[in-house]
Amino acid sequence: MPKKILRKFMPNPESIRNHPTIQRFGSLLDNPNLWHLNRHSVAGALATGLFMAFVPVPFQMALAAAVAIALRVNLPLSVVTVWLSNPATIPPIFYFCYLVGAWTIDAPPDADFAFELSFHWLMHSLGNIWQPFLLGCLIMSVTSSIFGYFFVQLSWRWCVYRQLRIRKEKRIIQ
Repeated sequence: MPKKILRKFMPNPESIRNHPTIQRFGSLLDNPNLWHLNRHSVAGALATGLFMAFVPVPFQMALAAAVAIALRVNLPLSVVTVWLSNPATIPPIFYFCYLVGAWTIDAPPDADFAFELSFHWLMHSLGNIWQPFLLGCLIMSVTSSIFGYFFVQLSWRWCVYRQLRIRKEKRIIQ
C-alpha cells in the first residue's frame, strides 16, 4: 500500500514540530489530521505543495505549512513537496512559467531573457516581464496542483485495488 511506502520516508512529527519555522504555528500542530497518511490527506498535501512550489515568493515552506494547517492535510508532505523548486530548479521552472504566460497572452517572449537571483535583476528586468511571468506562475500552480491531486487519488485507488485483487487470488488458491 502507498501508506507503507510513505511511512518509511516520513519524518517524526516531533522533529517537524521543533523546526523553527514550523514551531510558530504552536497548538495548531496538535491536529491529528496533519499527520495522517490517507488518500485524501496525501492528495491534498501534494496539491498544496505543488501549488506553492510555483509561487514566486520567499518562504514557500512556511506558506505551504500554513495552507496545509488550514486545509488539514498532511503537513510534512506539503512542506517537502515545495522542495521541487530549489535553487537549482528555480531558473528553469520560472523561465518555463514565463514562456507559458507569454504564450497565454500571445506576447512574443523576450529573446534577451536571462533569470538572475539578484535584487538588481529583480528591479530592472522584472518590470518588462512581470505580467506573463506571474500569469505563467499562476497557470502552472493551478495546473500542477490539480494534476497532482488527481494523480495521487487515482494511483492510491489503483494500489488498493491491486492489493485487494492479490488477496482475493491468494484466498482462491488456498
